[in-house]
Amino acid sequence: MPPSPTLQRTEPETLAALQREHGRALFYFLLGFTAGDAQRAEDLVQETLVRVWQHPEVLATGHESMRPWLFTVARRLAIDARRARMARPQEVEPDGLEQAPAPEDAVAGSVTAIDVRRAVGSLGQEHRDVLVQVYFQDRSVAEAAAELGIPAGTVKSRTHYALRALRKGLQGYGLGA
Repeated sequence: MPPSPTLQRTEPETLAALQREHGRALFYFLLGFTAGDAQRAEDLVQETLVRVWQHPEVLATGHESMRPWLFTVARRLAIDARRARMARPQEVEPDGLEQAPAPEDAVAGSVTAIDVRRAVGSLGQEHRDVLVQVYFQDRSVAEAAAELGIPAGTVKSRTHYALRALRKGLQGYGLGA
C-alpha cells in the first residue's frame, strides 16, 4: 500500500504576512456584508485565511497581489453564511424568552371548555338563546332582538342575568360575582 500523501499547508509566516497586508481591508469589506457586525466580520476574515492555509497552491499563481482572490473568497463566505442564517430559525436572546407567552396547556383549555359548557347548559333556554345570539353569533342587541322576536331591552336584561349566572357558575376562574 503506498504511503498517504501529506497535506500541504501554507506556512504560518506567509499567513501572517497576508493578514498584515490584507486583514484590515478584508475586515472593513466584510463589515458591509455583515451589517456592521464586527464579530461576524472577524470570523469571516479568519475563515478566508483558513482557505489560504488549506490551499497553498493559490499563492503560486504568480499574481501581483492576493487581494482579489481573498476578497472573492471572503465575499462568497459572507454570502454563504447569510444564506445559512436565513435558512434556520432566527436566534432569540434569553431575555426575550422570559417575556414570551407560555405555551397553552391543552388539558387546562379542555377543562375550561367543559366547565363553560356546563355553566351555559345550566342556564334557562331564554338566557342561552340570548348569549348564543350576542356572543357566539356576534350579533348586536338590535339584531338579536329581531332574530329572537323580543324587544331590545329584554335582550339586554337577559344578557345581564345570564352573565351574572355564568359568573356564579364559574367562580373558580376569578370572574367575580
